[in-house]
Amino acid sequence: MNALENTIATLIDQEGLPKSYANTVQQIIVPLVHYVSQLHKSAQRTLVVGIHGAQGTGKSTLALFMRELLSKHWSCPTASFSLDDIYLTRAERRELAEQVHPLLLTRGVPGTHDIELGQRVIDQLRSAQPGDETAIPAFDKSIDDRAPADDWPVFKGRPAVILLEGWCVGAPAQSTEALIAPVNLLEAQEDTEGVWRDYVNQCLSTTYKEFFSQLDSLIMLKAPSMESVLEWRTLQENKLAERIRTAAVSADKSRPLRVMSSDEVARFIMHYERITRASLAEMPARADVVIDVSESHSLSFKVEPPIHMGYPDKRRDS
Repeated sequence: MNALENTIATLIDQEGLPKSYANTVQQIIVPLVHYVSQLHKSAQRTLVVGIHGAQGTGKSTLALFMRELLSKHWSCPTASFSLDDIYLTRAERRELAEQVHPLLLTRGVPGTHDIELGQRVIDQLRSAQPGDETAIPAFDKSIDDRAPADDWPVFKGRPAVILLEGWCVGAPAQSTEALIAPVNLLEAQEDTEGVWRDYVNQCLSTTYKEFFSQLDSLIMLKAPSMESVLEWRTLQENKLAERIRTAAVSADKSRPLRVMSSDEVARFIMHYERITRASLAEMPARADVVIDVSESHSLSFKVEPPIHMGYPDKRRDS
């Protein structure tokens, strides 16, 4: 087993993935890594690469493998963080819910992220000197709040690549006309005047549009349907609950753990449905790379990277 294969095997074990996932890495992720390394070689500056995908498509797993392979085998030190990591705190969302609309208490939609924090992280990473350290924000979904700053991971130096992953990364705003008709019961019953979806759309058309405009490349993990998204997100929540039970709950007993039931997950997904459906319809035509995610979670290229794909220089694979 060579060094690259060893890294892949280690990550598969670490993430509890089936050993057959090694084939997915070789067929999908290795070509993506090579594509990104070639982009960096051409640009000769820190790149920001977006990874878009609905809940449960495997964005975090893809970002993890890309980060580790780029850093260890393609000579491209890589930092990564998720939109999930820069959610507003629960107190900030509570204030937003009181001032704008109650649905904004629920994390996830545009308007519930601290985009200024995300931009500061990217700017700090881009300008970092070899000895500098950049703290990467982290959010604890089990308590529905931002993790303490002392617990944030730290990236040292300046990365060659920054991976930004999230369910609405690269999503555009919709037209005013498109907002009129509700897309589900949540919108019909809890946003009767359209105030919530209008606010979310305004955020997409302003601060989020500017934030996403700095992407050098956009990779899309394309889900087969909203039904699959609901099934996968429910599975994610079940796994979260199991991890919490295994870890004997939180050390801070004063902070209630927030794990959702299946019915709560279904309602939760309705918050994301409008933008997810819109992205599934329009994004494949403009994303640089589109990866089809089947109902069984297998991956295949729909739109392959435009740069020749291959394997790392053997001198770096040791």
